[in-house]
Amino acid sequence: MDKLRLLEIFIATCDGGSFAAAARTCNTDPSTVSKAIGRLETQLGLTLFQRSTRQLSITTAGKRYADTVRKMIQDLACCEDELKHLNDTPCGTLRINSAVCYGHLYLRPLLAAFCQQYPAIKLELEINDLHMDIIDNDIDVALRTGFVKDSRLVARRLSPMDFLTCVSPQYLEAQGIPRCADDFQQHSWIGFRIKESQQLQPIFLPDDKGEYLPYELARSHITDDGEAMAHMCSDGLGFAQLPHFLAKEGLNSGALVSLYPYFRPPQPESGVFVIFPKRDYLPAKVRVFIDFLTASLASMGESTHHTWAENWTPVLTFPGQKKG
Repeated sequence: MDKLRLLEIFIATCDGGSFAAAARTCNTDPSTVSKAIGRLETQLGLTLFQRSTRQLSITTAGKRYADTVRKMIQDLACCEDELKHLNDTPCGTLRINSAVCYGHLYLRPLLAAFCQQYPAIKLELEINDLHMDIIDNDIDVALRTGFVKDSRLVARRLSPMDFLTCVSPQYLEAQGIPRCADDFQQHSWIGFRIKESQQLQPIFLPDDKGEYLPYELARSHITDDGEAMAHMCSDGLGFAQLPHFLAKEGLNSGALVSLYPYFRPPQPESGVFVIFPKRDYLPAKVRVFIDFLTASLASMGESTHHTWAENWTPVLTFPGQKKG
């Protein structure tokens, strides 16, 4: 029998004045209560009750011990109530870790509305591209493009990650439009270096059937920063294959055009994910943040299996495919 159970039986015996009364309160039998009190007395090396055939009376040591135990149980109950309230109420500090580009372009513009809706939640936002251990670093929720399999975590896909082959209108006007993948050998290309692996992001271009295949191209320029890549592209330094959240602003403003329809990597781990520790009772602050983010993305035309890029009209289409 654990110590807390012994203490509960002890207090029930104090309140009831007998082993029989304590047994009724604790839903057990008098013999079990008697053995529990005896075990507690042995642990303490004290006599808590004077026993006789006619009555049970608490000792001076027993009274003092009961006062302390009663306060401890009340404090524990208050603490449990407070913790349950915190877990069930959207409040407290929410620690968010986000990939750099997604954090700046998609997450940050939504935060004011989130804080207005949930004023009791305070944000602690970390922006980096490090795949850190979110449990060891006490992070409530992370936003990542892709995820690492970890049985301690839940990874919920917010959207696919669609890529668009982008270029500035000025570049096309000056250099012409490549009509097939081989034509790109004569054009400038901006490459992206993945920080963790130091490898260049592969390029996928469509064949004459519209099937995207990996394609080897020399990169005229290279960067490891996604936003810099998008700006270099809109500045006319060449073509770039941008994820949808990086391409959106430039395409909407006209600073960029998309040469082909979107490309979606087939790997199941590809996409934008919200990641959080696995637990039986998800804190309300995490739950409402995920719900808010999901609803906000839905209003932008994005969901688990779709992005706005599916409906974007490219400059070129595949054979037999109509624009728009």
